[in-house]
Amino acid sequence: MTEQFSTKILILDDDPFILKLLSHMLHKLGFLAVECYEHGVDALELLDKPATQPDLILLDLNMPGMDGIEFVRHLVERNYTGSLILVSGEGERILKTTEKLVQAHKIPIFGYLNKPVQLDTLRTMLMKFVAQSSQRSTPEKLDKTYHAIAIQKAIHAQELVNYYQPKVRVTDGKIAGVETLVRWHHPVDGVIYPSQFITAAEKCGLIDQLTRTVLVQALEQTKIWQKLGCDLKVAVNVSMDNLTSLGFQDMVVDLAAQANVPASSIVLEITESQLMGDMRVSLEILTRLRLKRFHLSIDDFGTGHSSLAQLRDIPFDELKIDQGFVHRAYEDQTLRAIYDASLALAKQLNMQVVAEGVENRADWELLRQTGCDLAQGNFIAAPMPAEQLGGWIKQWRERIAAESLISH
Repeated sequence: MTEQFSTKILILDDDPFILKLLSHMLHKLGFLAVECYEHGVDALELLDKPATQPDLILLDLNMPGMDGIEFVRHLVERNYTGSLILVSGEGERILKTTEKLVQAHKIPIFGYLNKPVQLDTLRTMLMKFVAQSSQRSTPEKLDKTYHAIAIQKAIHAQELVNYYQPKVRVTDGKIAGVETLVRWHHPVDGVIYPSQFITAAEKCGLIDQLTRTVLVQALEQTKIWQKLGCDLKVAVNVSMDNLTSLGFQDMVVDLAAQANVPASSIVLEITESQLMGDMRVSLEILTRLRLKRFHLSIDDFGTGHSSLAQLRDIPFDELKIDQGFVHRAYEDQTLRAIYDASLALAKQLNMQVVAEGVENRADWELLRQTGCDLAQGNFIAAPMPAEQLGGWIKQWRERIAAESLISH
């Protein structure tokens, strides 16, 4: 007997045949609470009644009258709290752009289905929705942000702890370095991620203190690894706000000297989340750090303001291809074109290339086939406390052999 689900589903499509087909598929999969509408205006009447609000909407895009994109805007105006799956015969690029739009509106979206819809594909998407819905029954406040006083206290109480995500060489799988990713071990809220406090630290003038705290820990850990014979390049993220004062360069140089860590072991990853202020100051800081043999990495290349102009003006020697252009590039022509162009550009400029967002074996194989230097992502390892790195290295070596991840 097919398992039955209580999920309330709304299908909006101007084709009566598609409505009947999708409804039949949903019933076959155990989803019996299904409402079908051909017109957006009629569907919105259902949404105006709290008791009948659907948990999930299967939404066509190209419809006469109110199209799917306009319908999404009406969902936002009504503070719709459910989720979406797009169903359309439109091309991949339009579907992907619409998916990004829905995500920007903070409406959970579980992907898109190409017409004609395949039952197995629909089943996979719905099972993903059911699984995540059950997890949300005890919601975590991931959108909570923290303010100056709390962040200041956290810095002084040493509640900021570094985690490290490995970067491995694609040719032989050996670990080449790690990226330092700070976590706030909050006494009440548990582990807090940077997205919830970094922006606040920048706005309230605490980013230099925060960066110093992260850098001191990273340098201490680098020294420990080097004593153990583990020669790793350790990357630390640097905010553009760090680059507004000439004193930042002196701080980095002095801290490395105090820790007795060579500059060549440290990579400073620069993410341009905002435009540079006084270019002269930033350029002086970064150029002097490069002269001291610190490595400079342009992070999230191709997003925000991390662009060709920065490659032209700043002496970067490493380029990180953003995860949004790496994961699934093996099956997406647009992503693949951007990935290939970024890789080729970096190679022409004699830069080391790191691909972020390696999430599965297919991502890994693409890097191998295209000659990328380093790989980083959850397929390899999630960020971890420093003490777990040794155990992970052993497990990773075993995986390389067991899964034939490299060529011999």
